[in-house]
Amino acid sequence: MAKLYDLQGKRIFVAGHRGMVGAAVTRHLNQRGMEALTVDRTELDLLDQAGVKKWISENRPDVMIVAAAKVGGILANDTRPAEFIYENLVIETNLIDAAYRAGVERVVFLGSSCIYPKFAAQPMSEDALLTGPLEPTNEWYAIAKIAGVKLAQAYRQQYGCRYISAMPTNLYGIGDNFNLQGAHVIPSLMRKAHEAKLSGQAAMEVWGTGTVRREFLFVDDLADAVIFLAENYDEPGPINVGVGEDLTIRDLAELVCSAVGFTGTLEFDASKPDGTPQKLLDVKKISSLGWKAKTALDIGLAATYEWYLANQGELRL
Repeated sequence: MAKLYDLQGKRIFVAGHRGMVGAAVTRHLNQRGMEALTVDRTELDLLDQAGVKKWISENRPDVMIVAAAKVGGILANDTRPAEFIYENLVIETNLIDAAYRAGVERVVFLGSSCIYPKFAAQPMSEDALLTGPLEPTNEWYAIAKIAGVKLAQAYRQQYGCRYISAMPTNLYGIGDNFNLQGAHVIPSLMRKAHEAKLSGQAAMEVWGTGTVRREFLFVDDLADAVIFLAENYDEPGPINVGVGEDLTIRDLAELVCSAVGFTGTLEFDASKPDGTPQKLLDVKKISSLGWKAKTALDIGLAATYEWYLANQGELRL
């Protein structure tokens, strides 16, 4: 299949290159001999509109990957809603508008599967967007991400910008956040299992009932998908990026414990929130373009734990 846009020889700005997703995208671009343009937070605050506009104008990237975002698990989203909606709205607005004004040819905006309604039909297709109420524990983040999707569409409609939006499912992998105050489910479970193993605990607590279902994508697979979509997708609507399979949190916790080597029992705290009953993406659209996730969950978990063990001295625990 002929590419719609060739990234080779292009200057590609990865916004948020220090985060798990941005780092993976940067890593994959470099591996393919492509020029990844990055800037540290100490040099550019993405919340500073004038600063972002100036930097983009001066550095003139051809392509922008918007991987920068304020992210976190249920606890972080539920307790800091103002931060999640404000910072994400400002970051994406600053970047997308600055891209348009500087003549950036392509923008890939990365959203989240949480943009879809809490009780959307499963698996969730791209058409489910804005058809029902959101999950209350992360609606602030979701609303900001929906605004980003619509912002990219608006600039495309009014100015003809070739901006696209990709909606990844739940992510995990190398470079994840293992701070229990802000981590997502896999790094939270992995750290708890690791510490339980070291301390010889007989049991490990898991939030919720363990019955809700989730889909998980290894971050390096997402990075591969982002590059693929930048070259092969050019439609106004968002496109899902996932594996097309899910599992219960109980089954996930057991897989994580197996990867870590924790052999104790699991104790589920049903007083803690479960979140959305099921989050499984319909991936027919991206599959029809010829892309498919490559990393099995057990393989990805093993690689994540190996990275965790090797980098504990630098982690924000």
